[in-house]
Amino acid sequence: MAPPGGGHVCASSTCMDKKVGCAPGWRTFCHRPPKKSGCQKNMDMGNQHPSITRLQEIQRQVRDVGQQVYSFSGLPGDAVYKNLEQALTKYLFEIDSVETEGKVNVQQARKRAAQEIEQLLKELEQNANHPSRLAISKIFKEAQKLVEREISPLSGGTSNISEEFEDGIQEIISRLTQVKTGGKISLRKARYRTLIKVLAIQEILESCTKKHMLALPLSTDCHPSVSKINSVMCDVNRARGNLISLLVGVHDHETYKHLSCVLTGLIAELDSLDVSGHVEVRNYRKEVVEEINSLLKHLDLEVEGERTSAYDLTQNQSILKIEEVRNKMKEIKTDLLKKTSLTSDFHLAPKTELQGLIARLDEVSLGRNPCIREARRRAVVEVQSIITYIDLKEALEKRRGYVEDVSDEHPSHKAVWVVLGHLSGLQGEVLLFDGNRADKDYIRLEEFLTKQLLLLDAVDPQGDEMSKQARKQAVKFANSILSYLDLKTDEWEY
Repeated sequence: MAPPGGGHVCASSTCMDKKVGCAPGWRTFCHRPPKKSGCQKNMDMGNQHPSITRLQEIQRQVRDVGQQVYSFSGLPGDAVYKNLEQALTKYLFEIDSVETEGKVNVQQARKRAAQEIEQLLKELEQNANHPSRLAISKIFKEAQKLVEREISPLSGGTSNISEEFEDGIQEIISRLTQVKTGGKISLRKARYRTLIKVLAIQEILESCTKKHMLALPLSTDCHPSVSKINSVMCDVNRARGNLISLLVGVHDHETYKHLSCVLTGLIAELDSLDVSGHVEVRNYRKEVVEEINSLLKHLDLEVEGERTSAYDLTQNQSILKIEEVRNKMKEIKTDLLKKTSLTSDFHLAPKTELQGLIARLDEVSLGRNPCIREARRRAVVEVQSIITYIDLKEALEKRRGYVEDVSDEHPSHKAVWVVLGHLSGLQGEVLLFDGNRADKDYIRLEEFLTKQLLLLDAVDPQGDEMSKQARKQAVKFANSILSYLDLKTDEWEY
C-alpha cells in the first residue's frame, strides 16, 4: 500500500530525513519530496548562482592537485613542492576573487572552498617537513658524503671497492629501513624512493667485489678483440662510478639519458667485434655485455619509485604471507599462555608447529626489499621467542621432577636456575605485553629484567665450569627478552 502524502518507505535503521524522527528498526513513512526528473535537475542547475558554479569548477581542479599533494614525498626546496604550492595559492586567489553579492550560501561555499585549499597547503608543508621525512633526508646526505669520499677508484676505471664503502652503504640501508612512516603514504614513498637508490648502489658494489666475476684480463695475444673488450671494461667501471654518483645526486655533469646513451654505445661496440670461432673470447664479451645491462636496469629507478604497489606494501604478497604466519603464531601463543604448566606431551605439538612457521618464513621472497626483510626478521624473532619460552618452561618442569639429582648441586648453579625461573615468568608477561614504552607495565618489565641481569652478574661461579656456562646462557637469555620487549615497542611498520 502506498504511503500517505506521496512519501517513501524507510526500512533503514537510521532515517536521513531530519524533519521526521524515525525509530530505528521500524518500517515507517518519511514525508520526503518525490525525486526530481532529469529535466527538473537541469532546470535547477540552470538556476544556480554563477558564483557557485565557478567555485565548483575551481574545486574540481583543486581535487586533481590534491591527489599530488597527499602523495608528495619530497622536500620544501624541490621544484615539485614549489609548483604545487604556487598552483594552490593561485586557486586560493581565484576563490577570493569570486563575488558573493552578499548572499549567505555563496559566502559559505566560498569559505568551504578556501578551507579545502588551506588544508592542502598545510598537508603539503607537513609532508615536506615531517620529522621522518627530514630523517630520511639526513641519512641520504650521509650516503652522498660516503659516495664522494669512496667513489674515486671506479671513476678511475678500476673495480677496487673498499670494505668501508660496502659497510657504510649497508648501515645506511639498515637505518632507512628503521625510519617510521606511521602508515603515511607520502613517507612510505619517500623512504622507498631513497631505499631503491641506495640498494642499487649496494648491488653495483657487490658486482665489483665478486671474485672471478669476469675472466680479466685475457691475454691480448689470444685474439685482437681482447684489447678492445678490456678497454670497454674500463669504460664500464667508470660508468659504474658515474651511475652511483648520479643515484645520490653528487654528479652535476651527468644525466640518466646521457649515461644510457653511453652504455648502449658500449654494447654496440662489443656487438661489432668479430669473435666467431673463439669461445673463450665470446664468453668474455658476453659477460661484459651482461654487466652493462645490469647497469642499464638501474636507470629506470625513477619510474619504479613512483609505483604505488612498490612503496605501499600493504598488498604485497610477501607481506601478506608474513602476516598470515604472525596471525597463526598469535593463536599458538594465546593457547600456550593459558596453561599453568607445560608437560612433555603438551609442548611437542605447538613447538613443531612453530618450527613449521619459521620454515614458511624462510620461503618468503624478499625481492631485495629491506622493508620485507625486516618484517620477516621480526616475525622470526617473535616465533623464536615462543619456542625459547617453551624450552625454558620444559626445562624448569623437568628440574622440579628431579629434586634428588640437584640436591648436591653447586650453589652458583642453583642461583642461576632461580634467576631462570624468574625470567620464565617475566618472558610470559613480555609475550603478552601489547603497549608502548610510556606504559607502566613496560617500565616495570624493563626494571625487573635488568634486576635479573644484576643478580646474574653477582653470581660467582667459584671456578665451577658448569655454573660459568649456565650464567653465560642465562645472561644471553635475559638480554634476548629485553631485546624482544624493545622490538615490540619500537613502533616499526613497513
